[in-house]
Amino acid sequence: MSLTQAVPAAAPKATRTRALLRRLSAAYLGPFKPKLATALLLMALEAAGTGAVAWGFQPLLDRAFQPDNQGFLLPFAALIMAAFIVRGTAAYGHSVLVNHVGQRIVARIQGQVYAHLIRSDLAYLHGRASGQWISHLVNDVNQMRLAVSECLTGAVNHGLTLVVLVCLMFYQDWRLGLIAFTVFPLSGWFLSRLGKRLRRIAASTQAELGNFSAVLSQTFQGARHVKAYGMEDYEEERVGRTIDRLRKLTAKSYRTGASMLPINEIFSGMAVVGVIIYGGLAIAEGTRTAGQLVSFIGAFMLAYQPMKALTKLNAQLQVGLAAAERVLTVLDAKPAITDRAGARALPAGTRHDIRFQNVRFSYDGEKAALDGVDIEIPAGRTVALVGASGSGKTTVLNLIPRFYDVSGGSVTVGGHDVREVTLASLRASIALVSQETALFDDTVHANIAYGRPGASRAEVEAAARDAAAHDFIMDLPEGYDTMVGEMGLKLSGGQRQRIAIARAMLKNAPILLLDEATSALDSASERAVQEALRRLQAGRTTLVIAHRLSTIADADRIYVMDQGKVVEQGTHEELLVRAGAYARFQALQGG
Repeated sequence: MSLTQAVPAAAPKATRTRALLRRLSAAYLGPFKPKLATALLLMALEAAGTGAVAWGFQPLLDRAFQPDNQGFLLPFAALIMAAFIVRGTAAYGHSVLVNHVGQRIVARIQGQVYAHLIRSDLAYLHGRASGQWISHLVNDVNQMRLAVSECLTGAVNHGLTLVVLVCLMFYQDWRLGLIAFTVFPLSGWFLSRLGKRLRRIAASTQAELGNFSAVLSQTFQGARHVKAYGMEDYEEERVGRTIDRLRKLTAKSYRTGASMLPINEIFSGMAVVGVIIYGGLAIAEGTRTAGQLVSFIGAFMLAYQPMKALTKLNAQLQVGLAAAERVLTVLDAKPAITDRAGARALPAGTRHDIRFQNVRFSYDGEKAALDGVDIEIPAGRTVALVGASGSGKTTVLNLIPRFYDVSGGSVTVGGHDVREVTLASLRASIALVSQETALFDDTVHANIAYGRPGASRAEVEAAARDAAAHDFIMDLPEGYDTMVGEMGLKLSGGQRQRIAIARAMLKNAPILLLDEATSALDSASERAVQEALRRLQAGRTTLVIAHRLSTIADADRIYVMDQGKVVEQGTHEELLVRAGAYARFQALQGG
């Protein structure tokens, strides 16, 4: 059974639960069958040991405690001790084995969820706040971890113990067994109803935890703006409301789970009272001995513990299954951007010219972001896109590495439709430097070498020199081993951009995409970055999205976009002579 098989959303809850459990078992338990078989054997030994202890009450009272049977006492005590040793050893063995299997399974699920998300297309990833994805990986998977660890161990272990003790009770006296056994189906019916409610509450709680993670992530990332606008009180109140909703859901979950305890106690008490009355009358009539009755009650009381444990496990299982449904929903989502069947690597020696032919694209399937766009970027040349915000410039750039796929028309690299070549080979040919520099909380060296993890220190330093970054890096406290902080917050904007350029230099890809790489910089930083960019652009097929027209005056060709269409194209001088949209942009910038 494949992990991608769906659990029918409209199916009844019991059917969905069984389908979900079958799916998880089929997808993950296979490699661990030998360990699980060993654990099952150890659980059976523990259950047998528990049954032996319960059975031992009868000979203990009827024979060992009699004055003329003193020789029976020590051997019997030794057998009871042996039963306890077997129980303890078996419990340790199966607990360790099943916990190992459970942790391996959950770690595998966590890895699969992350791999699935990191390979998903941008439209899917941007459909939710990053905090909600983090919640799936941390909160939901942690609930699954607890459910697997506890339920996989406890359900079989306590279930076997319960079966052994119930069989013992019926063996000792089937009438007493029937009286005592009434507690189990009645209790089970009530618990199943409570379990359904717990699952609904757990789903709401985990969704709220996702919202909580999202709010925290946004607040911490925007801490400068929170402080700059004096919004600390507002954020405290917003987070406080989320915390309060979580508190109420948690309290509701606890009340629902705790209500299982009085139900168990009431039904168990009824069974014990029935057994005592019936057993007491049987002893008075001489049809039963005191040892038989005590042995039966001992078996029932021992059975009560696994029954109570199974009750708690049911609550944990419902929480874990709610989390599993959320996690599997993520894994079931099919990426929209994948390698097509028969896709081939971009051939060696490709000229890497880029052509847009009658390209149409829409983010929502309704409003057109691009409408019949034709753009040509010759190999080794620089082409710039200009236009107002929302004109479609970044959309054009995003279609080249297939962050999105065209709705109509085609994008080709070296004459090959980008949808017909492998994503790995296409993106290996592209380097991206954007306004939002993506630096990771790692060393300067690691950030420059991000596209080439095996690059030597000499190669990293050479790229940094070409990007005019080496000097400021050497002034950092630990040079190339300095940690840059989350999103590079320990560096200035110009420093972050030059590290990003050094990363692109080191990758040495034939296609370069520059998305307003200097728009947020001061004049001094912009000059340093522009010099580095000119070195980076040399000999590469370059697409530049520019905010300042002065930075693209020497581009080989400039396309002016408006509302998803190309309205002008030409060189800087040609466009100024036409006195059209480009000339108006130039005038607005004081040119």
